[in-house]
Amino acid sequence: MRHNVAHRKLGRPTPHRKALLRNLATSLILHERIVTTVPKAKELRPFVEKAITLGKKGTLHARRLATAYFFAGNTGRMNEVGRKMKPPEPQAGVKAVGKLFDEVAKRYESRPGGYTRIVKLGHRRGDGAELAIIELVDHKPEPLASQAADTAEKK
Repeated sequence: MRHNVAHRKLGRPTPHRKALLRNLATSLILHERIVTTVPKAKELRPFVEKAITLGKKGTLHARRLATAYFFAGNTGRMNEVGRKMKPPEPQAGVKAVGKLFDEVAKRYESRPGGYTRIVKLGHRRGDGAELAIIELVDHKPEPLASQAADTAEKK
């Protein structure tokens, strides 16, 4: 019996599954659109929506709670930086939390939920896995290079 068993295991042990979801959430917030398999997208959706809801609160406590939803990055790298060396770039998780609270939360402050969309793409050629795009709802995709050239010629 499967009473109170809520989530998919995705063929991974718990720490690997949590790391996978954090990496996917970080990529989704930074790029606003990613391609992955359907089961991963369905597991990622509530994970990211909870993080966006925290971002809408905008408090310091919410920011600290939201850091648990994203990839931590290269911890301990400052030990290698010498006195005259430039410190490393902020980690992806730090950038994702900043973007979540500064841009994404402001975009969705009047929306009560449903911040993501899953669009099925079909089957992957190599292994037949069903692929999907998961994206933020009000995301405006960047034009392709050919489309940008066409609009530049029209002007």
